[in-house]
Amino acid sequence: MRELRNTKIIAVDHGYGNMKTANTVTPTGIKAYETEPIFTGNILEYNGIYYRIGEGHKEFIPDKAMDEEYYLLTLMAIARELNVFSIREADVHLAAGLPLTWIRNQREAFRSYLLQNPEVHYLFNGKEYYLRFVGCSLYPQGYPAIVNQLGNFKGTNLLADIGNGTMNILYVNNKKAQESRCWTEKLGVNQCMIAAKNAVLDKFGVKIEESTVEQILRFGTADISTPYLDCISSISRQYVAELFSTLRKYEYNPDLMRLYVVGGGGCLIRNFGTYDKSRVTIIDDICATAKGYESLAYMSLKRRG
Repeated sequence: MRELRNTKIIAVDHGYGNMKTANTVTPTGIKAYETEPIFTGNILEYNGIYYRIGEGHKEFIPDKAMDEEYYLLTLMAIARELNVFSIREADVHLAAGLPLTWIRNQREAFRSYLLQNPEVHYLFNGKEYYLRFVGCSLYPQGYPAIVNQLGNFKGTNLLADIGNGTMNILYVNNKKAQESRCWTEKLGVNQCMIAAKNAVLDKFGVKIEESTVEQILRFGTADISTPYLDCISSISRQYVAELFSTLRKYEYNPDLMRLYVVGGGGCLIRNFGTYDKSRVTIIDDICATAKGYESLAYMSLKRRG
């Protein structure tokens, strides 16, 4: 977390699967309770309602400003980031992002959504937080994750930001992002999750826990019997093949350009993909985009003086 003139710059990467800050990762699920939950852990108390964060699963929503829960998840993410530094009260400048091709139309609505309350008081995990929002910077998703590595980029490069809900594609030529050559596809990791769960149900007639499928997608294996593992692995290989097919639709050619992959989809490519490892770079840091938001916001605010 960076600070400039007593203002904390806090980056929040609003994923469909996880909320990320520069130093924390939290599953995006959220469930409301009118009374205090029985079990502790990731409990947000706001306006008299209790919310357990990480419970359930957020569905894909094209416009996050239309979903009040993302505001609550933002408050949670800020509290977790502040807690890393034992801070309970702060002036906050938010740094966040939107999919590449959506940011032009949604930028101002999302900024207003995030700044809807100039001052906020709430509790998270029993600790009180007092926030004063002083500004918000918004950036295109994915690109900030590699902005600190641009010095290594030569010639033509393709960036694929594969999140839970979408895949953002961007060409970077000679260290410069090509705004006219960016696309957003609804081909996130959740599509693979749904296909894998359905395949198990169709083949074996049983439901499989989402957490088990997630473990296989992340690590390539899990403590389950071989037939189930083979079924999910087969679906995962098909999903990765579809990812590369989509990239080729946008003229991806591994012989002529390098591919950089950020987001949760990188682990699927590593575990289930067939590719030239010398020409594909998978950025493993799930917080890389949030760190990029923070860095860009800090530099921008510093230039303003």
